[in-house]
Amino acid sequence: MTSVLVTGANGQLGRCLQDASEKYPQLSFFFASRNQLDIENQEAVTALFSEKKFDYCINTAAYTNVEKAESEQKKAFNSNAKAVKHLALACKDAKTTLLHISTDYVFDGKKTTPYLETDATNPINEYGASKLKGEQYIQEGCKKYFIFRTSWLYSTYGHNFLNSILKFAKERKEITITTEQTGTPTNANDFAKVLLQVIASENKQYGLYHYSNAGEATWYDFAEAILNYSNQNDAIKLAKTDHYPTFAARPKYSVLNTEKVSQNLNLETVHWKKSLQKLLND
Repeated sequence: MTSVLVTGANGQLGRCLQDASEKYPQLSFFFASRNQLDIENQEAVTALFSEKKFDYCINTAAYTNVEKAESEQKKAFNSNAKAVKHLALACKDAKTTLLHISTDYVFDGKKTTPYLETDATNPINEYGASKLKGEQYIQEGCKKYFIFRTSWLYSTYGHNFLNSILKFAKERKEITITTEQTGTPTNANDFAKVLLQVIASENKQYGLYHYSNAGEATWYDFAEAILNYSNQNDAIKLAKTDHYPTFAARPKYSVLNTEKVSQNLNLETVHWKKSLQKLLND
């Protein structure tokens, strides 16, 4: 039976992977929370890989607070780069295929058309820089890997934009949402299924890929759709702003081109509105 290690198992994507795993009885999963496996601890990583044999490792463990990364640079790089290096080297030695999650924030947002995997990276915040360094460590130290850059992940789990808007609606708060940034809201449940499909299909077209739901939106568009599909249009008043001050700079345009993932891995992408509507109406 194919064995799969999932790091960061109690995070948003980790929990979506736990849900999706029920449909893959042919795979044997080891879900490791940070308490069970701190990938920043190289000795702990080495010990686990010595104790157990994994065919695949899905790394969802990460430092994800974009704002705090500006003042907690060392923490961000320890989690998103140094720890990833530990994992990459362990996977290389164990001949384990690594599936790693990266971000659209490796780009500077100066393009006006969807970013290709071959486009030059130029992160404009510490979070993006730390994630890019993690990518580079994998490419330098690991042969069997899939790096998936994704964007604007949400689900019913954890702290994310969807849950924040639903919370504001419940509290009937008036909120101002930016139209300055354009990207693609991506359902973490869809992403979890994609990762497991790659493993189940035993695809060996390793490399760097972009995955997100289809289409594009501003954060205001996303908020409006959340209220619409949850039948809460009247719950709160949304206001637009073309500038919303943040501590960390964000790319103004970070839509990802997903043609490569469709062609090489035979994976379809669902439009973000359709996926959001399904999540809220199920």
